Amino acid sequence: MALDIPSSIRQLIEHSLEEDIGSGDVTTSLIVPTEHESTALIVAKDNFVLAGIPFVKEVFDILDASVKFDALIEDGSRVRKGDIIAEINGRTRVLLMGERVSLNILQHLSGIATMTYKFVAKVKGTKAKILDTRKTMPCMRFMEKYAVRMGGGKNHRFGLYDGILIKDNHIEAAGGIKWAVAMAEEGRYLSRIEVEAENIKDVKDALSAGADIIMLDNMPLKEIKEAVKLVKGKVTIEVSGNVTLDNVREIADIGVDLISVGAITHSAPAVDISMKIITRQAVTDEESDNG
Repeated sequence: MALDIPSSIRQLIEHSLEEDIGSGDVTTSLIVPTEHESTALIVAKDNFVLAGIPFVKEVFDILDASVKFDALIEDGSRVRKGDIIAEINGRTRVLLMGERVSLNILQHLSGIATMTYKFVAKVKGTKAKILDTRKTMPCMRFMEKYAVRMGGGKNHRFGLYDGILIKDNHIEAAGGIKWAVAMAEEGRYLSRIEVEAENIKDVKDALSAGADIIMLDNMPLKEIKEAVKLVKGKVTIEVSGNVTLDNVREIADIGVDLISVGAITHSAPAVDISMKIITRQAVTDEESDNG
């Protein structure tokens, strides 16, 4: 099923192209005739989980709707070094102008999907689900959360508007967990109420106040175990903060329901992908003069 790309993401891609191309691709305009055509192959130079194909297609649709884009591998697939990910046919100038923006997107999103996949693989066999956070690049959240799903992770709330999450600063402003939850009750019909807990007292307060989800924030393993034992079967338990590939399995084995990991979006390294132009129409001296 085709991804419904929001207009804001299309505008972001348009701005990215404007940033890169500016008044024009000087090098390409001097070397490549206007009507010269080529095939471009997007090639994996590493092993990774693929994410971002719909957005790469959008890059070329914006530049020239006549460009033919064929994805040879689906998002969410595990790609091997040397695999051809996509084939793009069209005017060479267009292919070259879209190269950097499309690769930047694909490398970044595939990096997120790959890191997410590693976390998901670590907790396989437990009931824990790996979630993302709002720690995303400005205006790229839709794309980055899409990449998390392609890596097998789940999305936490998208923004401040689609979930009630009472954090430490809300608790401070409200005068305590009890009062914060009470004031949030009128919004319960929109969403479950989640409360951040920094210690066992906070867990008890959140439980008695009627929270639906309790987020254990930066708690040591000993306290996580105590909290899970305290609330088991009563509310959903989420763990957040200082979660790494080294400790995520140990956390999952305790019996928590959700583990949110900011690193899968804010610290995922980009993977290595390149674009290779295959010329279908040779550049002659005469064509160069006319171009």
